[in-house]
Amino acid sequence: MKKLLSAVILSTLAFTAFAQNVDLRRKIQVSGSSEEEVTPDIIYISLSLKEYFKDSGNKNKVTIDELEKQLYAAATEAGVKKEDLMIDNISSYNYSSEKKKKDPGFLASKQYRIKLSNLNNVNALLDGVNSKGIQSSGISRLDYSKMDELRNSLRIKAVNSAKNKATILAQTLGDTLGKAIEVTDNNDDGGGVAMPVMRVMAFKSGSADSMESGSPDLDVKKIKLNYQVQVVFELL
Repeated sequence: MKKLLSAVILSTLAFTAFAQNVDLRRKIQVSGSSEEEVTPDIIYISLSLKEYFKDSGNKNKVTIDELEKQLYAAATEAGVKKEDLMIDNISSYNYSSEKKKKDPGFLASKQYRIKLSNLNNVNALLDGVNSKGIQSSGISRLDYSKMDELRNSLRIKAVNSAKNKATILAQTLGDTLGKAIEVTDNNDDGGGVAMPVMRVMAFKSGSADSMESGSPDLDVKKIKLNYQVQVVFELL
């Protein structure tokens, strides 16, 4: 009898503890979203310079140092700050200096990353360097200077969107919307928008009419951000 009574008491206590851990509140879960497009005001250009010969006899080499001086002068003219012109990589320097001296056909190259606030400055950069020394150029990344403020604004709008949905549903059900119980935010706050390298050499060429009228204004693809949240509200 005592054993049976003890078992009943233990079962009751276990059920009571379980009931206390179960959230019996009436709830509603909704999603909220917001999006906005902005024009990038930070543009990263990748540019590769390569040594070349002025003639076909592998003589009169134009060196990387000379090309680099042209690039720095052009960058300064285009308003690029010194700290915004960085060396990304150096190629063909795996050989010793002795090998380089003995091999007249050795051509070195350097890759640079240039930060711009206006894509139209690309023309000034490319025009300032001999085209024979430009191996490749392209847009590697886009960014927006007020990205943090934009992301926070989109978060607020997404939460308000969720709250408005929940309010309408609660009123339809004849209930009152209570406080938020849970918010899920899985949005990625990474850096700028990476993108496949877009060639920009074509900006230097064009029809005779476009060349006579000057360099056209160039537009970049807008950055589109979409933020979504999941919010659980209590129903009263």
